[in-house]
Parts: sequence; structure tokens; C-alpha cells
Amino acid sequence: MSVGGGGFIYTSSDNGTSWDNRTSGTSNWLNGVTFYDNTFVAVGNYGTILTSSDNGTTWDNRTSGTTNNLYGITGRGLWVVGDNGTILNSIDNGTSWNQTNSGTTNILRSITSGGQGYLEEAGGTLSHLAVGDNGTIIGSRGGCCGTNWFERPSGTKVHLFGITAGEMLVAVGYTGTILTNTNEYRENTWTSRTSGTSNFLLGVNY
Repeated sequence: MSVGGGGFIYTSSDNGTSWDNRTSGTSNWLNGVTFYDNTFVAVGNYGTILTSSDNGTTWDNRTSGTTNNLYGITGRGLWVVGDNGTILNSIDNGTSWNQTNSGTTNILRSITSGGQGYLEEAGGTLSHLAVGDNGTIIGSRGGCCGTNWFERPSGTKVHLFGITAGEMLVAVGYTGTILTNTNEYRENTWTSRTSGTSNFLLGVNY
């Protein structure tokens, strides 16, 4: 599954060898897509959220409740982030969406879910972390519901575009920025790593 400018959506049924152009029903730029509980969910500009339950062949336009651009989505519980600190959550496979208070007005670009205690820290288990402009990193201790968001010092003011959680946390961003957190996430300590490039780093996963 691939999404992009002009509302383009492409799907492949043969491990990426060939691709089919699907009708999304929107011309808005699509910035992210995930798969959750047999449903594909795509997000994009002007609050666009689309869902598909037939492997991306047809798409339904959902009401997000916002006109802010949406950039990042995670497939563990369906969480979406975007402009002006927007955070949305769905508990019904993307059909309806609720907005929560993130505590920031900075643009949020990416969000990750911990799972398996990866985001465990003293004082409670972190359910999610989101990153964005001006070095913003915020976390939630709200379990599934993400009700309590708080800032976690990143040590940088550059824009952060991507974050992932696994055996460690990795965030990437502007001018080749790479930040890691390997101390079981029990401290608000991020270490800047040398990437060897000044290019923007937009995404990270492992």
C-alpha cells in the first residue's frame, strides 16, 4: 500500500511486483497509511481520513472533526497526529474519531505505540510517543486512551519527522538529526547520533 499527492493510492497483491491505482475519492494529499484489524486507514491534508476494508480496492471518507493537516498514524489502537498539536483516536476501526488535548500547538509529524512494555518508565507505562516541530516529543500514560499527554525534553529545537519504538526509541528529523533513547525509557534522556548527512530524515522503522 502506498499513498501520496493528489489523493493517489496504489496497492499491490504480488509482494510489490506490480501496482494498481485505486480511486480514493479525494484530491487531497495523503501523508500516511496503516493497517489495523483488517482495515486500511489513510490520513492526509485538511483532516482527510479514509478507510478500506477490502484490501484497498474501495475507500470510505470518514469525518475526522478537524480541518488540520494530518501527517502520522500508528496501527496500534489507531492514533493520528497533525497540525496545531492535533491528536485523534478511533476505537471503531476508523469509522469515528475523537480529539484529545496534546498540550502543544506545535505540528506533530509522527506517532508510535509502545506495546510489550517498550515504553515502560517509572511512574507508569507510556502508551504512545509523538514527535514534531521545534524538537517536540510528547508522551502519554493513558493506556489505550491517551488521556494524559506530557512533554519529554528532546534536547533539540529542530523539527522531528519520524519516531519508532522497539528495543530502543529512535527519532529522526531535520538536517540529518537522529536521536536515540536506550535506557528502557525510564529517563527523559535522548542522545544525538551522527548520521553523516545534512538531508532531512522523514521516517524510521525496524
